[in-house]
Amino acid sequence: MGTCKLVVVLVLLAQLSAFAYAQGSKTTPPAKSLWQTLDGGAPFIVAHGGFSGLFPDSSSFAYNFATITSVPDLILWCDVQLTKDGMGICFPDIKLDNSSDISRIYPKRDNTYNVNGVKMQGYFPIDFTLKELNKVSLTQGIYSRSPDFDASMLQIQTVDDVSQTQPAGIWLNVQHDAFYTQHNLSMRSFVISASNNAPISHISSPEVKFLQGLAKPFASTQIRLVFRFLDQDLAEPSTNQTYGSLLKNLTFIKTFASGILVPKAYIWPVDASGYLLPHTSLVADAHKIGLEVYAADFANDFTFAYNYSYNPVAEYLSFVDNGDFSVDGVVSDFPITPSEARDCFAHVGKNALGQAKPLVISHEGASGDYPGCTDMAYSKAISDGADVIDCPVQMSQDGVPFCLGSINLMNNTQIGQTQFRTLVQNVNELRPSQGIFSFSLNWADIQGLTPAIYNPWTASLLYRNPKFRNAGKIISLSDFLALAKNTTSLSAVSIKIENAQYLAAKQGLGIVDAVLDALDKAGYNDPSAKKVMIQSSSSSVLKSIKGKKYELVYEVDETIRDADKATITDIKGFADAVVIDKVSVFPKSGGYLVTMTDIVPHLQSFNLSVYVQIFQNEVVSLPFDFFSDPVVEINSYVMGPGVDGVITDFPETAASYKRNLCLKMTKAPPYMSAVQAGALMQQISGAMPPALAPSPVLTVADVSEPPLPPVMTANATAPAAAAPNKTSANGQPKVTASALLSSLIMIFAAVMMF
Repeated sequence: MGTCKLVVVLVLLAQLSAFAYAQGSKTTPPAKSLWQTLDGGAPFIVAHGGFSGLFPDSSSFAYNFATITSVPDLILWCDVQLTKDGMGICFPDIKLDNSSDISRIYPKRDNTYNVNGVKMQGYFPIDFTLKELNKVSLTQGIYSRSPDFDASMLQIQTVDDVSQTQPAGIWLNVQHDAFYTQHNLSMRSFVISASNNAPISHISSPEVKFLQGLAKPFASTQIRLVFRFLDQDLAEPSTNQTYGSLLKNLTFIKTFASGILVPKAYIWPVDASGYLLPHTSLVADAHKIGLEVYAADFANDFTFAYNYSYNPVAEYLSFVDNGDFSVDGVVSDFPITPSEARDCFAHVGKNALGQAKPLVISHEGASGDYPGCTDMAYSKAISDGADVIDCPVQMSQDGVPFCLGSINLMNNTQIGQTQFRTLVQNVNELRPSQGIFSFSLNWADIQGLTPAIYNPWTASLLYRNPKFRNAGKIISLSDFLALAKNTTSLSAVSIKIENAQYLAAKQGLGIVDAVLDALDKAGYNDPSAKKVMIQSSSSSVLKSIKGKKYELVYEVDETIRDADKATITDIKGFADAVVIDKVSVFPKSGGYLVTMTDIVPHLQSFNLSVYVQIFQNEVVSLPFDFFSDPVVEINSYVMGPGVDGVITDFPETAASYKRNLCLKMTKAPPYMSAVQAGALMQQISGAMPPALAPSPVLTVADVSEPPLPPVMTANATAPAAAAPNKTSANGQPKVTASALLSSLIMIFAAVMMF
């Protein structure tokens, strides 16, 4: 390894952990009796081409980074290809085109070959010597992933190169033995020779004949021969049977292999709508005859079943800790995540006690799974293990406080498809200014609206739980308080108050008084009652409540990098805690973390609790530094700056994080250590993301506000709420010409939400 590569590896080593991961600090997996694998041991974690979810597949970066961020018994996967001079290289495909710059280095040396009956054109390793390939650089072959590390002169690795990382084992996958045999290259001879010099632990192939030829040479070794199943309709080249047919004859596979490798859908099928079907009996059937089962195709940044709520840890647990079976290993592009799942999250009961911090605060209930602020979202948040459920309070025209994430009903309901769509209006004091606002309808009408799930990432074609996108009912504040009061698992409720000034001055609605009255009627003024947190971005709201028994939480509604002493002192005068956004803690640029600010410890030094928002599981919400893993993100905010609470759309992910076994260790393993912000960005070899202007420092002027205005007693000066249009004989509303354009806009917006 060259000096440049060594420096890079050492810097990357600091990415997740500041300490050496010596033998003495290895995690101890749960007792063997807990695992339902074939031998009762913990399942293997196999790094597919190294950490190929981030770095070019089979590159030195990928292999080294996988080794230092994952479990100590990690297996490194190598797709073996043979060069013209018979050298074994690790490359993800038989063609070199897609994952390297070979066409730039050798622009006229492509060729055409027949591969398993299919004519293919491109650059094949059999046309190049290893010396020639040393001039070729590896690139990211999956275009949806970042190409930022392509210009790092990452050379093609040989099997011997991979051995230099000193892995616990190397998995050789031989995909095209028949092709190499046709060109007088012996893959059989190569893998036998390699096994004498490298720590080969597994050899897999989708070709029966190749594995049959290895059965005798490896009979007395510990090397596992694994038959790889491809798509069920494809034909296996040496028997001409489909893989689906071979799947029905596992006793035949057992005659030459000790295990099988299957796409994960062979075990947990997914229906056409993206939801899990019941698991198959494949693992049980294979284990019954003594075959190990390995599952492939795991990647954090690819779409998986909605059942997992975009949490890849949950997916791994369904394969290794589901109560019925455990696969014997998983093959992943992001080995850090199955490392967490196996060593930190497996065999942890849902009722297991977790650490006190961070406080898990729902954002509109479990709004990642159900429409926010509905009875179903709150029930899910409670069952998920949230410590605090929240109610962003809105006011109806007849003065009923209720829970909904926005004062604009267009954002959270399907009101644009009802007779109330003509109530659209512009209110300059509100953001966004155009909409159908809660104060335009009575509670009886609002209660009957169909809620709509919030889909923040539709531009990336990521949708939340579409089967339940309109499930549940909007509930009043009084019903919310009753639900929380009767739930012993909750430690507190959080009530958010916004737009108090406008509602009082322009609509004659006293939202603060309505909230306090609802709390009194629900019995929350009793000294033994559940804790109440009242959150607002308005200091005047919190000052008007100061002196009561509630915890007051000031929300900073802009991204900041710090706050001066005078400002924090001012905040401390009316608040007990502060809510800030994630970017205020970890600024980012071009999808990478830039640094970590001191805002959290600075606020905490004034005895202010710090809650951070909003945590989401979807991969596009995560900077690359968090490896497409929402657990890594949460852990970094907790282990790094030490936040007191997380406000999340997916409380189940945060609640399960608090219970994970690795938090009880005196020294955290690298896969449960805070990332080092900025370290990954420094490894980009090409053009750096544009430098961003630093976020501002919060000042007293940003926080100070005049007192709340008195509640307007007469509605004469308030904007008149348009009455719903009368209905024609056919049941369709009659829309006036003046409202036609707005109605069309509302209908279009409602449709585009999904």
